[in-house]
Parts: sequence; structure tokens; C-alpha cells
Amino acid sequence: MRWNRITTATAVSAVVALGLAACGGSDDAGGGTSTAGATKAEYNAAVGKVFKPTDQKGGTLRMAITEKWDSTDPADTYYGLSWNLIRNYVRPLTVFKAAPGGGGTEVVPDLAETLGVPSDNAKTWTYKIRKGVKFEDGTPVTSKDVKYAVARSMDKTTFPNGPTYFNDFLLDVPKDFSPYKDKALAGIAKAIETPDDQTIVFHLNKPFAGFDYFAQLPATAPVPAAKDTGTKYQLHPIATGPYKFESNDPNKGIALIRNDQYDPSTDPDSGRKALPDKITVAYNVNSADIDNRLQSGDLDVDIAGTGVTAETQAKVLANPDLKAHADNAAAPRLWFTVLNSDVKPLDNVNCRKAVLYAADHEGYQRAYGGPVGGDIATNLMPPLVAGAEKFDDYGFETDKNGNLDKAKEALTACGQPNGFSTNISYRADRPKEKATAESLQQSLKRVGINLTTKPYPTGDYTKLYAGKPDFAKANNLGLIVYGWGADWPDGFGFLSQIVDSRVIRAAGGNTNLGIKIPEVDQLIDKALETTDKTAREKIWVDVDKKVMEQAAVLPGIWAKGLLYRPDTLTNVFISDSQNMYDYTALGVAPK
Repeated sequence: MRWNRITTATAVSAVVALGLAACGGSDDAGGGTSTAGATKAEYNAAVGKVFKPTDQKGGTLRMAITEKWDSTDPADTYYGLSWNLIRNYVRPLTVFKAAPGGGGTEVVPDLAETLGVPSDNAKTWTYKIRKGVKFEDGTPVTSKDVKYAVARSMDKTTFPNGPTYFNDFLLDVPKDFSPYKDKALAGIAKAIETPDDQTIVFHLNKPFAGFDYFAQLPATAPVPAAKDTGTKYQLHPIATGPYKFESNDPNKGIALIRNDQYDPSTDPDSGRKALPDKITVAYNVNSADIDNRLQSGDLDVDIAGTGVTAETQAKVLANPDLKAHADNAAAPRLWFTVLNSDVKPLDNVNCRKAVLYAADHEGYQRAYGGPVGGDIATNLMPPLVAGAEKFDDYGFETDKNGNLDKAKEALTACGQPNGFSTNISYRADRPKEKATAESLQQSLKRVGINLTTKPYPTGDYTKLYAGKPDFAKANNLGLIVYGWGADWPDGFGFLSQIVDSRVIRAAGGNTNLGIKIPEVDQLIDKALETTDKTAREKIWVDVDKKVMEQAAVLPGIWAKGLLYRPDTLTNVFISDSQNMYDYTALGVAPK
């Protein structure tokens, strides 16, 4: 998932079982950490437990971000912060439970009465919609609203962002399906059935025992067809959760207020607290200002959830009073740079290897604040992904600042002994990504690889720029700075959307930013057909090794984030599913 998804170490026991094995969650509280609440500010007070637990309602929860994300539309969003926030205003079929520790990795029923009921060898999944759930205008939610929501999410021309799982796994979905062209939804008649207003049935093209993880995607949150305004729907998604939109200004931010049609009795499993009376998110706030306002109590949450800037990290860790307000947790997330094989001379594997050898890996780590920001990554899958194996085929740990001799040998092998020039892109409002690009610019220059930095807006980074293949190729984006966290904690949930070439769409909105390796695609298919958990996890390691063998990615760091927790917050905990503070649980202290 872009920026963040899931999970901390406790999630390893909550592995989704692909193939025919049963899937389930863990009730472990997080490495033996108690989930009991604490009230004294101390370092990591919200890791594995609730800090300042309360049920007190009221007040305004104030959030901010440097730039707006891709979309507030459940069909068109793939940022971790968005998937976290969105649970406040819409309700998907299932949801990750709002709980600290391992409890946060448990998938529980939300809009659905129960988790999915599989049949036909896990190729058919049936859900019953809870009775009494209403849209914000008082209209009852039906299974047809869920079907329509999933249908519109598969229109990748209108909604290029978001995962492709439903397009890839539902039965006989036309490649160019759009509910705006096929208003009767005839193209997905075999894929989704709604025999009555309470029942929805999904038919898959292959067995998949982890479908409840698909069901928690925002795309399953119901959308009334009569209220759908296409690309403008993001301005006011129709709420089913405890909050609804009061305002949505693409330049300034959003405000959520209580949804009076939300009935907590229909929501017994999710753990939502709905404590604040109002939630605001301000856009276009300078990153340094966000850090300063958090420390002064003028802001409650940096909604990006990736942690304070590198400069603020040093300040916080050096001051015991500030450090007591910080939480640092590892995550199954990788900050990395894609080497785009569509851009010459990076279509040559040895030119790509030259980049890997010449890179300063400590410099990459420093861009994220040093060890507190994460460990130097030697391959793709972070250690916290179930079944991951660490390997270091390029000697990143031995040669932390690069191996220039091997880089020059690789350049000679690829026919560029004097180096070459290309561009490197990053998200303009991300200081850590800017620092990454500049570090690579300096370290690669040592062997004659000259990089020109190209910043692009976060909101459209994958839709119009780095994730749009023709734009990336035409603009010589040979290196693309990016980050990814697992959609759920196994090899498929981490790797499939960033390395499978078949998820790449010409229209843009891609999360695979140029990795096209036929052997990788074949291994992914093999993993999905493998029912033995140990054997399946080994195949995902083979996928990781094949990508590294082809030097398709420069791994940067396996992520950690230093989050700042001001005194204004109550009921605070790191969510092991959202990999940041859980935005459905937070409250604000009375003034």
C-alpha cells in the first residue's frame, strides 16, 4: 500500500492463508505487551497498548498533511492513511478491528453479519448485509449497493487508483468494464450475484481462501447508484459510518461531522469509538509546521502516519520530555526505488546492477533519520512479513556506502563504461523522499551515473506521473522513489501489487512502477496454487530473489516511523493493521 499498510511484528501470526487453507487472525497483544491502558506519557506508551483510554465523547480531532492524497472516494484510493481514515465514514463488508497489539490484525465483520462463507472449493464467497444499516440520508443499505460499489471500483479508467484484486480475481470480468457504459452491470453478472437485498455472492476465477481480506477493501463500502457522480463522488462520499462530510475543499481540506443515521448497535465488532464530535484534515501544511504544531498542541495528528521529519526525530530523541510523547514501531514496509526497465539504458540488467552497487545505503537510511527510521534493506520483503527471508546478494550490509569497483564493472558490462544520465522522481511534499533522491544523486555520480531530480505531486504521483507508463518513459524517469507496506501480512499481500507485471495499466494509477519479469509472474501463479503454507512462503521468497537477481529494485530501508503523540490526544494506540495511530479510536482531551 502506498506509504503504509499493515503491520507490526504481532501481525506475523495473523497470516492470510492462500489456496485452500483457512484464514484467521491473532489475539496476541503484541510480543507479550499488555493492552492495559496507561496515562503517564512515556516513550512507546501507545505501542501494543492504549494510552489514555477513555470513552469520553466530544471535541474536534485536528489533523493535517503536507498535500492531499489520491482520493476520498472508496473506489479510488490506495494510501494507507486514507484506508485508516475512511473507516470513519464508510463501512466495508469486513474491517480490521480497532484494537492495540495483535488484536488490530484481526479481520472482523463490519457491514456484513459474519465473515464470508466459502463454497465451491473457496471459489464462491457469500455475505449477508446487516439489517438496520442506513446511508446518511436514511436510505437502507442493500446488497445491490455493495455490488455497485465493487463494480465502479473495477472501472480503472475512471478510477485508476486502488488495487486490482477484484479485476484480477472475480470471474469473467471484461477488461474494459465500466458501470457507466454497462449500466445493467451485465459484464459482472457471473462475478457478483445479489439474490436478495441482504445477500451478496462473489464468484472467483480461482480458489482464494483469503477473500475476507478483499472484503475489507474500501471498495466494498456501499455506494447508492442514484447518488454516484463519478469522479466528483470524492467530494461527498455518501456515509454509512459514524461520520459524514460537512465540507470537502480539494485545496484546503475536509471536515467530518457526526452522521445521525449511524446506529452503533449495527456495529458490534469493529471497535470504532467515534469519540470526537468533528474531525478536520488540513491540506498543504508544511512538514516542519506540522511537527512544530504537534509539539505545541496546536495540532493532534499528522495524518500521513509516516513519522516526523528527520530533523525533528533528532530533536525529539535528544529531549526526554519530547521523547515521552513519541512512539516508534517497526513495520512490514519498504522504502525503495524502482529501476524502470522502460527507460534506456536501464533496460539492461547490468546497468541496473551498477545502480545497486553504487548506491550509498547509509545515505538512504539517513534520509529517513537513521536507524530510528528503519534498517538498511537488503531485499524486498521486510522481516515482519510472514515467511520472509533476509538475503544480501549485493553486499549492502558489507558495503554500506556502495561498492564502486563492482559498479564500474557492471557499467562496462552494460556498454556504459563512463556512466549515463537519467531522471529520478519523488513525491514533492515528502522531505525524506527528496533527501533520498539527493543522496542517490550524489552517490551514483561517483561512477558517472548522473541523476536529475523530478518532484511530482503526491495526489497524482501514480495516476499521472511515476505510475503512468507512457509519462514515465517519455520523461526518462529511470529511477522512481517509492514506498510500500503490505495490504495484509504475507507474501501475496506485500508483493503482488508491486512486482506482478499483469497489474500494470496503461491508463496510470499503477503501484507496479515498471517491474516486468515473466518468471516472477509465473512464480506468483504457482504460489496461488500452492496450499501448503511453508511451500507457499518459500515461493514468495523465490519471487523476492528473482526481482533482486534482475536488479529491478533498489531496496532502501525496512521502515520504522517516529510518531508524535501530543497531550491533546486520548485513546491512542498504534494499529497493527493500519501501521499508524488508529483513526477510528482517537479522542481529544477536554479543554
